[in-house]
Amino acid sequence: MAALAVRYFAGARAAAGVDGEEVGLPGGEPTVRAAVAVLAARHGGELARVLPACSYLLDGVAVRNLDTPVSPGSQLDVLPPFAGG
Repeated sequence: MAALAVRYFAGARAAAGVDGEEVGLPGGEPTVRAAVAVLAARHGGELARVLPACSYLLDGVAVRNLDTPVSPGSQLDVLPPFAGG
């Protein structure tokens, strides 16, 4: 099982109730999509509603495809949509 460090920002942090955590991903070739599913199942409710609107950074690089593979020890940043002015 691959371990992934997850950091939450802004509304995603509020929805998860934590700043960050380590999660285990299923065997095989884990992807960002699999990680998001694990996070939604772990926290449910509000985070599960926020995740589909989020952007993700994997090891500091923007994820354009949720089927991007995740390597053990990677870091995933969860960024909800930001309002600005």
